[in-house]
Amino acid sequence: MKIAFVGKGGSGKTTLSSLFVRHLAANEAPVVAVDADINQHLGAALGLDETETAALPAMGAHLPLIKEYLRGANPRIASADTMIKTTPPGRGSRLLRVREDNPVYDACARTVRLDDGDIRLMATGPFTESDLGVACYHSKVGAVELCLNHLVDGPDEYVVVDMTAGSDSFASGMFTRFDMTFLVAEPTRKGVSVYRQYKEYARDFGVALKVVGNKVQGPDDLDFLREEVGDDLLVTVGHSNWVRAMEKGRPSRFELLEADNRMALQALQDAADDSYAHRDWERYTRQMVHFHLRNAESWGNAKTGADLAAQVDPGFVLDEQLAVPLPG
Repeated sequence: MKIAFVGKGGSGKTTLSSLFVRHLAANEAPVVAVDADINQHLGAALGLDETETAALPAMGAHLPLIKEYLRGANPRIASADTMIKTTPPGRGSRLLRVREDNPVYDACARTVRLDDGDIRLMATGPFTESDLGVACYHSKVGAVELCLNHLVDGPDEYVVVDMTAGSDSFASGMFTRFDMTFLVAEPTRKGVSVYRQYKEYARDFGVALKVVGNKVQGPDDLDFLREEVGDDLLVTVGHSNWVRAMEKGRPSRFELLEADNRMALQALQDAADDSYAHRDWERYTRQMVHFHLRNAESWGNAKTGADLAAQVDPGFVLDEQLAVPLPG
């Protein structure tokens, strides 16, 4: 299943993303973690040092390889050059699977060893000096969206994406790619403002949204969040000595994380599992096509010089059975 962590800058979404990834690894679940934030901090939160974090390959830098691999033998895609971030898969396309090895993972993913198992980590890549003042960050995130469109996942597999801060995620259709979106909110007016934006934007697309209250210090903070977000409040997280030590680069073993915080992480997993169980694969595919056609008409056709609507395979639906890795 695919899970997103969103929230305003400084809300703690990257910290909670990393804790959730650690929790899944402790439960022996296969995990692909993706840092899709403009501020690339997920690697550090998972224990990588500065040198290791800087050495993570940038997905955006490998976009030609990603396109060529995913294109496969799809007869509706004349060349990789005509693929854009929203290009959907069809018959003949290559799909990505959580538990397989493939050229995209070889180029863009690195194995991170955690206390209780290994996970794959991918990153969009930071802004470079050549990007400053001239590049749009969403062009970098496009590599993530293209991969998510072609990634077919099973019920006991997890793709965890640390999204860019605020409501920038709605600049593309990527916000519909997730079985569950966890919005991390502090108990402040600013903290819940992003929630209101997400709730409004996501309403028409059936996006499953739950709020994780962070930095909750007492009953007054809890009451505030309940008043502001109602039944969307799933769990709250308070102060953590384990997290403080992690942020100083001196984490203890994950099994020593406070019991109430471990229970909160299990509640997140349970909510994601339940949401995936109700995934409508036809709607999931239809939403992908919807945003592709919008992007094609808005800018894609003009940029590529092709009719990108022709890339849509009307008889193709992503399905859980496709998540099984192909032999060989």
